[in-house]
Amino acid sequence: MSKPSPLRIAIVVGEVSGDILGAGLMRALQKRYPDAVFEGIGGSQMQALGFKSLFDMEELAVMGLFEVLSRLFRLLHIRKSLYQHFCASRPDIFIGIDAPDFNLNLEHKLKLQGIKTVHYVSPSVWAWRKKRVFTVAAATNLVLSIFPFEKRFYDQHQVPCEFVGHTLADTLPMVPDQQSARAELGLAKEDTILAVLPGSRGNEVKLLLAPFLQAAEILNRTVDKLHIVIPVINTARRIQIETWLAEHPMDIKITLVDRQSRQVMTAADAILLSSGTATLEAMLCKRPMLVAYRFSRLTAMVLRRMVNMTFFSLPNLLAGKKLVPELLQEQVQPDIIAKQLLPLLTEDCSQLAEEFNQLHLRLKCDADEQAAKAVSQLLEA
Repeated sequence: MSKPSPLRIAIVVGEVSGDILGAGLMRALQKRYPDAVFEGIGGSQMQALGFKSLFDMEELAVMGLFEVLSRLFRLLHIRKSLYQHFCASRPDIFIGIDAPDFNLNLEHKLKLQGIKTVHYVSPSVWAWRKKRVFTVAAATNLVLSIFPFEKRFYDQHQVPCEFVGHTLADTLPMVPDQQSARAELGLAKEDTILAVLPGSRGNEVKLLLAPFLQAAEILNRTVDKLHIVIPVINTARRIQIETWLAEHPMDIKITLVDRQSRQVMTAADAILLSSGTATLEAMLCKRPMLVAYRFSRLTAMVLRRMVNMTFFSLPNLLAGKKLVPELLQEQVQPDIIAKQLLPLLTEDCSQLAEEFNQLHLRLKCDADEQAAKAVSQLLEA
């Protein structure tokens, strides 16, 4: 009797946060299907588990409407190539992780070919372009949501959805060890550490690095022993930041740390960062934070007409109230940032940490196993 073919699982992720989720899901699926073959687009963590990436994940890491337009032909080529590849070499299931504008179209086409599809991490249909919920329903057999309020929205529209929690909530300790993190990074106990995370994408760093560091320069006049620590996600971002620093010398202590964003945030007294998954990680590290974001001017003009939401940072969205300060677009100015950051560096934030603890517990659901279980049930249905 011939040996059955191994299970083929296709996954496409668009950025570092998706790579983290994809790697966790892969580990849980590999326990169930040890011979499974994984391919598509993935980052370094997924590739370390044996994932075959057909394109560089960095090519999909584009944010903003007009920024996407400049890369449109390349993105369309990649999506067409993936579609043709998966039609010729059919996977048993396709899992798109985040990157909805790229993945949902691909999922829809593959679903029409009889391939089961899953979308992991809901697009923000509850905040803007709400009619996309019907696009999601047409494109997928199942949505895996990482936040509980998302499942409630999908249930209202009768779209199959499972709330799985977030793998970061399972990974990070309930009580972070700040002093151990400082020791691991070689940071002085007596320093006032401000972690600065201007984003994982090139365009984010381009728009946010200058006001972030200029604000730090203002704070340096009043905050004793201020030390800026910037975790860099990859070589491209390190070169980008080092180039900016070389062109704009600053009279302030700045240290760049390769990767290790979690240790840097745990070691910090406060965090200044761009909006995105990093705000969730900062929350789970129980650190006070200021969240800021800038789009290009044209993108901002369009989004103002389309987006209807009170908050944009994940801690505030999860709490349903303002826990952390947010600055958007023209508010992202050095003097405003410095004024908002000062109390986070100098005042007691223990009440905020307790609020973060409660949110941590809500998301701590063994997400990798829950997601793998849902995928397995769909595979075996």
